[in-house]
Amino acid sequence: MNFKLPRPIFSEELCQILSREVRRQKIVVLRLSTKRLKELAQVCKEIEKQELPKHLVCKKLPQKLGSGIFLHADAKPILKGQVIASYAGEVFLVPQTDQEDGSYAFEPLDKMRLTKEEQFLFHKKCTYSPARNYSLMIDALKKGNFTRFINHSEQPNIVAHLCKVPANPYGLVPAPIEVIYFAKKTILPKEQLLVSYEEGGKTYWGASNIKPFAMTPTTFQCS
Repeated sequence: MNFKLPRPIFSEELCQILSREVRRQKIVVLRLSTKRLKELAQVCKEIEKQELPKHLVCKKLPQKLGSGIFLHADAKPILKGQVIASYAGEVFLVPQTDQEDGSYAFEPLDKMRLTKEEQFLFHKKCTYSPARNYSLMIDALKKGNFTRFINHSEQPNIVAHLCKVPANPYGLVPAPIEVIYFAKKTILPKEQLLVSYEEGGKTYWGASNIKPFAMTPTTFQCS
């Protein structure tokens, strides 16, 4: 397994499709400021070098809750709005009828329409259908970064935004759409980083076959 992938890798062909679909569907994406671009570039360098930035800790949780990401006891607080990292993983285009609810899969964009040539390139197994909708899936099961260990909570301190990474002087490859985690509020040392995997619903625990657990940033703490 490789968890040193700082960002998802989009091919040139896929970037063209994503740019077109963002415009066609009028998807609202956040354009990163210079400050946030610098933060993203810094965390990408740390991920490539050592997987986990030095100010964070990965800790095993009790029961069947897996592992969690915590702010180190000696670290400075993470301020509201600060970049945590990009959600990275293997990138797929899949028909919406074939979606799998993987534990580490993120769906940033759906209702995508592909041309005949694009369907042949990304989905060779099926015959062409102009009415078929596709979804962009980012799956961190086998490849990604530490964001895959950020747990679900209905009281999150992390928020996921769809962002556009523009051309920049910081070594970041531009991307028309990307899932980036930000601090939703100030995160204090020893607190766990948590994000809501769904908006409004409470289906995550059932889909993951885990007994519902009301986890908050202070339910577990790292020493």
